[in-house]
Amino acid sequence: MPPSLSREDVDRLLAAPLPPARIELVGKLAQDLTEARLSTAELQLGQDILRLLARDVEVTVRAALSSSLQSSAHLPRDVALRLARDVEEVALPILAQSLVLSDDDLIEIVSSGSSAKQQAVAGRSNVSETVAEALITLADERAVVTLMRNEGAKINERSLNRAVDRFASSDAVMGGMVGRSVLPVAVAERLATVVSDELRRHLVECHELTPRVASDIVLRARERAILQLGRGAAEPDLRRLLQQMHHNGRLTPSLILRAICTGDIAFFEASLAVLAGVPAANAQMLIHDGGRQGLPALYAQAGLPAGLFGVFRAAVDTVQSTGFDGEPRDLERYRARVIARVLSQLETLDPADLDYLVDKLDDMLRLAA
Repeated sequence: MPPSLSREDVDRLLAAPLPPARIELVGKLAQDLTEARLSTAELQLGQDILRLLARDVEVTVRAALSSSLQSSAHLPRDVALRLARDVEEVALPILAQSLVLSDDDLIEIVSSGSSAKQQAVAGRSNVSETVAEALITLADERAVVTLMRNEGAKINERSLNRAVDRFASSDAVMGGMVGRSVLPVAVAERLATVVSDELRRHLVECHELTPRVASDIVLRARERAILQLGRGAAEPDLRRLLQQMHHNGRLTPSLILRAICTGDIAFFEASLAVLAGVPAANAQMLIHDGGRQGLPALYAQAGLPAGLFGVFRAAVDTVQSTGFDGEPRDLERYRARVIARVLSQLETLDPADLDYLVDKLDDMLRLAA
């Protein structure tokens, strides 16, 4: 451990010794600052010495200063900022660790610094929402990948959506987003759409599938993914997800039918509420109306295909009259009962509606069989 900084050390510094001697002084001063050995007057003197060292013409001296004091709470902000603006060899330790830099300081570096500096900021143990937003808006792909993989980064929904807008074609950024431990459900739904588009291109180009077949495969995968996202979501989050999907034309009859046929009554209720423009509680009352008049009225107001109402009616009746038995594979048996009831309505459908139903439920029908 280097000994404490002495008056003789200061005199040597003022006498402009060779770089190795100045690097030795950096180590001593850093030790004193870390262990709080200095009085108030000595701390002031030590910080003035730091200001001199931060202007040293030798990069090795400035790099030693940055490395030794990257975590020091006694590093003056002006010195930290000067080091952060320096060449990468000097700046990166400070940018990665120093807590004396403000969010505004970090945003300045992000806006004008190199990719390596942006990555250092993105990888800090704690990244605020404002700094994360600046990185997503201004930084390059590598820095945003680092940010997405950093669980210490606080990234709000607006910034996540901006990342999808900027980097939808980047597998690395999208993969980093998918891997985050927590994602807003509406953002996750957008990600499912982006991934589906990439999968469609892969199927068409690499597996000699027609665009229509590839689209159907992707649609089923997307719908399963969306239903999985919706399960367990709080009612406000689920409604916001469905409103976004409705706005983008993705709250389709096939998705709603898939939900009810797999027993997801909450998704079905919330979907009809959004499509009909009524409160969720009102939709629930109409769907489960004992007089059986509420569901037809709500269904019509939601604008769902009139020819499929009998199928939805059969599914709702089955969901209301059956449940899980608690035995192994009860979910599969439950779905089979719902779909069997739905299939009983096939002979009453118009040919066009029949084709639609069989096409969209193909994979669920195979599961029931």
